[in-house]
Amino acid sequence: TKWPIVYHDSYNISFLGLQNLHPFDSGKWGKIYQFLLDGKLFNSKQTFRPSEPTESDLLIAHTQEYLDSLRWSINVARISETGGSVLAGKLAIERGWAINIGGGFHHCSGTSGGGFCAYADITLLIRFALEKFESIEKVLIVDLDAHQGNGYARDFMIDDRVFVLDVYNRNIYPHDGFAKRGINRKVELSSYVQDDEYLPLVKKHLTESISECGPQLIVYNAGTDILDGDSLGCLSISSKGIITRDEIVFSLAKENKIPIVMLTSGGYQRSNAQIIADSILSLQHKQLI
Repeated sequence: TKWPIVYHDSYNISFLGLQNLHPFDSGKWGKIYQFLLDGKLFNSKQTFRPSEPTESDLLIAHTQEYLDSLRWSINVARISETGGSVLAGKLAIERGWAINIGGGFHHCSGTSGGGFCAYADITLLIRFALEKFESIEKVLIVDLDAHQGNGYARDFMIDDRVFVLDVYNRNIYPHDGFAKRGINRKVELSSYVQDDEYLPLVKKHLTESISECGPQLIVYNAGTDILDGDSLGCLSISSKGIITRDEIVFSLAKENKIPIVMLTSGGYQRSNAQIIADSILSLQHKQLI
């Protein structure tokens, strides 16, 4: 009776009111959830609330030394999103698709964080999937956030069970040359690329990546910092382009009968929450979820 959509109120971050004076939308996740409620996609009893992972859970993807170093308050919220990603991965394998309205901390590896990313939720999700489900032998990470995904790339660099497709702006953070060795198919964009160039690249490279690696699970890092006007992403994709991008990814997953889990990742302009919700509603309207 429940939709395989994961959310918890603790995803939203507050900084003693300072968030109201900053363009960083620290309540993005709650707004997405509310927009989906308003759109009648589900009611509040029809979604999943994650539990926090235990320290032993976190040690599957992190070193003890790194966990001991996490002492600043923002990490209290981030840990719920990490549990949400693991739960969404499980739901996707069981039901064909799932969405965590949060997560996608692609700059964090098992030994270090960075770029708002404190926990390696993508690494943890994938390690749980590979260890707990015999049907999962190969995982495809599709990272369409504007930034290079360097955390999981470091973690899975020598693990041939994980194939990485990363489409990112070459001119922005993190410029991690070492981590690029862990990307199987990297598509480096110039700044301010627009829909007409971007969308065909996504479709081409995702189609070829699926054919090349034959995955049993797609982990889709669906960052919306590609949106025109994002001062960190420095790309120029329209809101319609983001919705079309998500349709391309879910269509190819469905066409190839591959379970897919979506994480919302980066993108913190005030308009992002509505765009993400509109995209999820569009996926439902087109019977892709």
